[in-house]
Amino acid sequence: MSYDVLVIGGGPAGLSAAVNVRARGRSVLVVSNPLEENPLWRAEKVDNHLGMPALSGAELLKRFRRHAEESGVDFREGKVLNAMRMEDIWYVSIGSDMENARAVVLAGGVARGKKYLGEEEFLGRGVSYCATCDGMLYRNRPVAVLGFTDTAKKEADFLSGIGCGVTYFHRPKNCVIRGGSTVEEVTCDGETVQVEGVFLLRPTMAPAELFPELAVESGYVTVDRRMATNLPGVFAAGDCTGGPLQVSKAVGEGLIAGQSAAAFAAEQERKQSR
Repeated sequence: MSYDVLVIGGGPAGLSAAVNVRARGRSVLVVSNPLEENPLWRAEKVDNHLGMPALSGAELLKRFRRHAEESGVDFREGKVLNAMRMEDIWYVSIGSDMENARAVVLAGGVARGKKYLGEEEFLGRGVSYCATCDGMLYRNRPVAVLGFTDTAKKEADFLSGIGCGVTYFHRPKNCVIRGGSTVEEVTCDGETVQVEGVFLLRPTMAPAELFPELAVESGYVTVDRRMATNLPGVFAAGDCTGGPLQVSKAVGEGLIAGQSAAAFAAEQERKQSR
């Protein structure tokens, strides 16, 4: 199915954007990790959201999600790995699958942590960001999984299920990936294992990794007052655009980004019908 708008991220900014796309009669798909993996979920009390004081982060997220579901928003659990634009349509890969939309809203939050030594060097030569996509390439071979979420553990179980010898590192701090033409070993927090593949399963990827030509400044996506980026049909909202990293700011930016994305999709539809 082709969508008018695809939203990357199911937190306050992404859900606000999706609700506002639906308010303008446009179709929208939200791609995200489970709600429980959103950093806001762990907040004991959020006291500065207007009209909704003293709720926990989990309660807020549940309300936001229910509102989006009741508005007719479609959801898909997964992690976006890359995106490309062809003939005015954005094609977005989610694991081993693909979705497409006229416009995209980036609302995946902040990708925390620097790349590990060797990560970029061995990307595609033993380093992967998706176990279900590339796992069969390492069937019956030793691999390491660097996991940061419950979803990552599920992907590690998938690798074990296809015969991989899996060494699982839970939220490792310091890692170094080494090898020759391909990966040969990884050291995490002082433990070294011989492996042929390393799966780095972070909760989110940096926007500039998904969209290499995206304009960023100090690690944050550059946007105008319409929450538009420098790329056609790509908008951004929430923590990925910079501080303050607050729910109210994310919801407000999501509203604008959703309106702008819906308007962009409508204009693209008019152009194609002429």
